[in-house]
Amino acid sequence: MTDKVVLAYSGGLDTSVAIKWIKDKYGYDVIAVTIDVGNEKDFSAVREKALKVGAVKALVIDAKKAFVTDYLFPVLKAGSLYEGVYPMATSIARPLMAKLLAEVALAEGAVAVAHGCTGKGNDQVRFEVAINALAPDVKIIAPAREWGMTREDTIKYAAKFGIPVPVKTGHAYSTDENLWGRSVECGVLEDPWAEPPEEVYAWTKSPAASPAKAEYCEIDFDKGIPVACDGAAMDGVALISKLNELAGKHGIGRIDHVENRLVGIKSREIYEAPAAVLLLTAHQSLEDMTLAKDQSRFKARVAMEYADLIYNGLWFTANRQDLAAYVDSTQRFVTGTVRLKLFRGSCTVVGRKSPYSLYSHGLATYEKGDQFDQSAAPGFIQIFGLPVKTQSRIQPLFKSETDKKSKGKGK
Repeated sequence: MTDKVVLAYSGGLDTSVAIKWIKDKYGYDVIAVTIDVGNEKDFSAVREKALKVGAVKALVIDAKKAFVTDYLFPVLKAGSLYEGVYPMATSIARPLMAKLLAEVALAEGAVAVAHGCTGKGNDQVRFEVAINALAPDVKIIAPAREWGMTREDTIKYAAKFGIPVPVKTGHAYSTDENLWGRSVECGVLEDPWAEPPEEVYAWTKSPAASPAKAEYCEIDFDKGIPVACDGAAMDGVALISKLNELAGKHGIGRIDHVENRLVGIKSREIYEAPAAVLLLTAHQSLEDMTLAKDQSRFKARVAMEYADLIYNGLWFTANRQDLAAYVDSTQRFVTGTVRLKLFRGSCTVVGRKSPYSLYSHGLATYEKGDQFDQSAAPGFIQIFGLPVKTQSRIQPLFKSETDKKSKGKGK
């Protein structure tokens, strides 16, 4: 009986070539697994292609609901952006894909899992660390890292064996997409001084070409999770899809970032994340109303750690579970509605309300009805500033001009 390998199959050049290459090099039968996280419209064509190229079995797994519920919403609740910019669309999809690949490998009795990542990117780390955590006895194969072929060599290999691949000439961009965002790299984008040509964008209009009239939308949250748009309740997949279209129409969600890859190099990336940018903006605004100052500041530190953890492929770790428990606790009262103004590439919060808001009009107003006891201020200032006053008397920070002049005359 021939041993089997489970291949993460996208239908692209590398994974299509990998089916035959694995058979030739290792003698394994290939089970192609394609995972739907909102990254493809015609999965039947992808499945048929895998079988045509030589896979003994081709599976398509619809994981959109699990992706949103178990991965995207936890990231949203954490408020995590890698290096303060990137919503981590690609990064957060990888642990889910690795989990499903490991499950199929164990169910099929496969001896190995294979992926199409190169030795230069982050995804190889994300896949392999996750698989090692979930199926430590399963071997991992990385054809594109092992075979030593250039892109041109890979295309020639495909042509030699009649493997159809979607190779386009002209613009050598590498793209990846799912519900949470789309990434573009390579080609002219490798010059960080070059402005991205409009052709690299697929989800967002140019802000200059977006509607001349602002549009408003309202997002309802329940314990940190978005549950409705403009009063219409909808599940997470439908809500994110709607907001991608809405925000993209207004040119919202374009990100041009030079980021630090896990493997130690800097990379220029272009991202489109209309729904992610809109939801993260709205969620942060609602937290500003419902979390105390010390909660907000500590949670910002946790968000940064959470982002690094996801980007670095450490989703399936005890540390991530512990951070997630803290994040969930912070969301107990993050319930309410945020109103956003969408206009020419900008997403601006113009209103927010919550039954758990810590904002008090009676304390904040300067008009009639002011409930703040201003007579308490002098005592507060005296106590608050006491350490400063005490230290200044004993350890003066500044010498007076008179002292400086008198010392100068004595010399």
